[in-house]
Amino acid sequence: MNLTEWAKTQGVHPQTAYRWFREGALPVPAQRVGPRTILVNIETNTAPEAVGGLGLYARVSSQDQKGDLERQLARLLTWAAKTDGKVVRVESEIASGMNGARSKARRMLADPNVTSVVVEHKDRLGWMNVELVEAALSASGRRLVVLDDGEVEDDLVRDMVEVLTSFCARLYGRRSAKNRARKALEAAEHG
Repeated sequence: MNLTEWAKTQGVHPQTAYRWFREGALPVPAQRVGPRTILVNIETNTAPEAVGGLGLYARVSSQDQKGDLERQLARLLTWAAKTDGKVVRVESEIASGMNGARSKARRMLADPNVTSVVVEHKDRLGWMNVELVEAALSASGRRLVVLDDGEVEDDLVRDMVEVLTSFCARLYGRRSAKNRARKALEAAEHG
């Protein structure tokens, strides 16, 4: 079977499958048989080989937080070294947590070699619906590891922050939504 056909049967974009082939990360044996033809050997694909590795993901919202991004990444790498975990991918990016089109986060989540996605705080992966990402990872035998889960513990408060963040993002723009939502909650508590 050629690589494009295999990718379609697996629900993977053909370009992603080709990138995996180039990087040596394709979960099935494949070989180039011509300048534009790659054949996948599906007979030997009885059970996928458990690669098992950590994917470290760090994110900040704006360019002026680049120092924070480097420190966040250093803390993730230190944690991985202490746990003796095999790091197979490291991604860091400067992008809004409200933006779902973050290429490096998508690349991390799509990588079949990453069995555990590690973030410092849950909001580094996204401001909303991180539980859905966690459930999708779990369904494919992978997991999300949050190093500092000491964020908002109360479900109602967390839900209110998500709703306020969403509304503020629409009203004031995505960049200042988090700060405005926090100020609105503080005003509600003290007012």
